[in-house]
Amino acid sequence: MNLHFRSALPGRLVVITSTLAALSAVRLAAAGEPQGASAAVEAGIAEDYPRLDALYQHLHAHPEISFQEEKTGQRIAVELRDAGFEVTDKVGGHGVVGVLRNGDGPVVLVRTDLDALPILEETGLPFASKARTKDDKGKEVDVMHACGHDVHMTVFSGVARLLARRKSDWHGTLLFIGQPAEERGSGARKMLADGLYTRFPKPTVGVALHVSATLPAGTVGFTEGYALANVDSVDVTFRGVGGHGAFPHTTKDPIVLAAQAILAFQTIVSRETEPGNAAVVTVGSIHGGTKHNVIPDDVNLQITVRSYTDEVRKNAVESIRRISRGLAIAAGVPEDRQPLVTVSDEFTPALYNDPSLTGRVRSVLESTLGKEQVRQVKPVMGGEDFSEFGRTPDKVPVCMFWLGAVDPARVRESEMEKKPLPSLHSSRFHPLREPTIRTGVLAMTSVILELAK
Repeated sequence: MNLHFRSALPGRLVVITSTLAALSAVRLAAAGEPQGASAAVEAGIAEDYPRLDALYQHLHAHPEISFQEEKTGQRIAVELRDAGFEVTDKVGGHGVVGVLRNGDGPVVLVRTDLDALPILEETGLPFASKARTKDDKGKEVDVMHACGHDVHMTVFSGVARLLARRKSDWHGTLLFIGQPAEERGSGARKMLADGLYTRFPKPTVGVALHVSATLPAGTVGFTEGYALANVDSVDVTFRGVGGHGAFPHTTKDPIVLAAQAILAFQTIVSRETEPGNAAVVTVGSIHGGTKHNVIPDDVNLQITVRSYTDEVRKNAVESIRRISRGLAIAAGVPEDRQPLVTVSDEFTPALYNDPSLTGRVRSVLESTLGKEQVRQVKPVMGGEDFSEFGRTPDKVPVCMFWLGAVDPARVRESEMEKKPLPSLHSSRFHPLREPTIRTGVLAMTSVILELAK
């Protein structure tokens, strides 16, 4: 859970704040005083919460990194089977697909991600992860759910059980997706390539949620239009002619080339991207050389490129190639030593929340949580491969919304003291789990009941 938009496609981000009144409604429902469909859903959440909390703690304590989510996928498959779904596992790797049919109607895709991150947990929780594994390069790493996927899976499971018990309230087909390798930006593509939209019912719409490390628990935020960015990882190797540091005139210094390139890359945003469009070109790593008096043969740069539109993305990547080669030619680097520019295939396309679908989602959440609690916030330049499910040739409308996960007191303290909260992917990030999980199940269940009514 890797700002401005094109002026022709403005984004609008809205937050729905669950107040004490909404939370007290959950408690009233648990006490046996539900009123209407929403209160009945809240009563179901209260009844199911002990199971959800146990599931959350289990998932948090047993994380698995991308491409290794075998046990996590098995557990989610069990949750879906217990709810009454037809379940297929090992779709696109360790992906899980659950189908629940209930007569004629729309096919609603609901996605959760399964994977965790190679991070040593430092939350101090009694159920903190102690997991370790070897990554795909054979390196021993610690593992932690630092991006909230444990919350996503818990909410996903609770929603599946609630909807399976309330089949008189909706019609159509539910397509529940447990997706692997979100953190590597390739799990959704692998599931689609493995026949997700041909082996199973093709969705009419798709929805998902993602925890927020800045919104208070009990809030939900979402954007119309571009919400999350294209994310590219670009590697550039400047190849020079090495030699003695005392005789630079006999060399073609790749360190100087790399320094010139780092500055020149900034003009991609400031001078090549139309004002009003968004782009980020960040050199996150530079490695080269071994000793004070040795000019190396090679210097390696690692770059992250962020954008919203395909046009801006294409220009940024092509400009990195052009600038790198142009500087090398200007420095007299031989043709056989021109820079190598590689774009990773772990590309995450921008998430575009369909405005019409997002409007429906907003409307039902206003009805559930209160219209007076809707406000606008800014989008972000992170990446999320949930976007892939809407970018197929079928152009399925999709919407992802944010689920607040932070203790409201900590949010207020952060605002007063100007002290940042632990971000997603931080070793210290963890949600205020009960209100976060309860609000997530209520929000997503209400949305699906609207989409499949």
